[in-house]
Amino acid sequence: MLPILLLLLSPASAWIPVHDWESGNVTASVDESGQCVCHVYLPEITFHADRVEHMQQVSHDLILEVDIQMNKMISYVGTLEGYLKELSDLTVRVSMLESSADKYIKLDFELLRIELREFEVLVSQLKDSLNSTSPMFDSLYIEIRNMTLIVNQLETFDKSNLEVIRLEFAKLQKKLEECQKDHDVIKPDIGNCNRTGIMSIGKPMVVQLNAHLNAGYQYGGWGKDSKPVRGYESMYFYGAYTSYYIYDFYLYSNYENLILRSALKHHDLPSGWEGTGNNYIVHSNTIYYQHNTPFSMSKLNLTTAKYDYRVIPSASASFSYSYSPHQNMDFSADENGLWVMYATEASKGKIVIAKIDEKSFGIENEWSTTAYKQLAGNAFMACGVMYATRSVDLTTEEIFYAYDTRTNEEKHLSIHFSKFQEKYTNLHYNPTDQKLYMYNNGYYVSYNVRFDK
Repeated sequence: MLPILLLLLSPASAWIPVHDWESGNVTASVDESGQCVCHVYLPEITFHADRVEHMQQVSHDLILEVDIQMNKMISYVGTLEGYLKELSDLTVRVSMLESSADKYIKLDFELLRIELREFEVLVSQLKDSLNSTSPMFDSLYIEIRNMTLIVNQLETFDKSNLEVIRLEFAKLQKKLEECQKDHDVIKPDIGNCNRTGIMSIGKPMVVQLNAHLNAGYQYGGWGKDSKPVRGYESMYFYGAYTSYYIYDFYLYSNYENLILRSALKHHDLPSGWEGTGNNYIVHSNTIYYQHNTPFSMSKLNLTTAKYDYRVIPSASASFSYSYSPHQNMDFSADENGLWVMYATEASKGKIVIAKIDEKSFGIENEWSTTAYKQLAGNAFMACGVMYATRSVDLTTEEIFYAYDTRTNEEKHLSIHFSKFQEKYTNLHYNPTDQKLYMYNNGYYVSYNVRFDK
């Protein structure tokens, strides 16, 4: 122990508490002259500056971690507020169903159920992210389940009325199409190709969201048989997925059943026969689509359920349309028969038109064009002429190129038509009604085609 402080005090003015007098670190005495002398002793300890620096760093790190967690919490709260708002909107929609049967046509029970299931998943993910046992989440679960019960009960109570309304809605759409045709200046002349080409494309007729009721099914196609067999003149087809792969197809006996999502048949493609590209069509009760392995054109006979494929040696898997990958083979049918369009390495990515012999399922003839496939949005055949499209802006598409296989002549065009959504994965012409069928980002869309005489 070392003395570090010496205090000299006069007896009259000195005052030291008793416990300090008795402390091991403080001593007091009176010298010979009568002055009080105090000695203060401290332990002989080394000051560890490095420990203080370490504590400062730990404190700084803790402050940063708290800031990070606070920001996360703010983000989670914002996300939760968004979920709560959307859930509130759903609550309003369910209340409308409860309060008025007149609103049925604007709402779809199945779509509501899908959205409610998605909300339940989102709430679970948020709860896991926050690692929270808050009663607020239990309240959300209860509200979602109550709404699901209400939707199920309402559909059970009035399912027949809802189906009648859907059917009436389908009839209204058909009447609207017929009305549009009646007001067209040029009447469709089915089967006649004595004309110079397409003059214009009508306004888009948006039928409805796909049969999966999911806008995420962006890759697909729909339409009618371009050469229907007897008894299936009114048949429609549909197939879609969340990626460019092809796994199955749905067939509907007529337009009304397409609207009602009441499929006549469902064909699952067996292992080894899956496809890609979504540029398929139905022709003579046979689906033609692009096969994966080997890279080839494939077909499924819907009558016999028999599969077959043919490899086109020159066709390349390197070139696709601009809107979707792996659209290497594009099938089309018109008044002159069955076609497939692709690009080759020799053509350096330019579209090649090939005529398919339906009996042998081989290539009958080929024509080379100057249209680069990767710059086109899609292409289709009509009266032996290939028409290529491209984007003008988010809501406008343009037929910019035509190649006539009868005369071997090409034309540069500028025929604009409207799009319901920006991108689409299937566009084909049907000679039985002279319409274009487009699968537009999950929606069924069709157009009337006007030809020059």
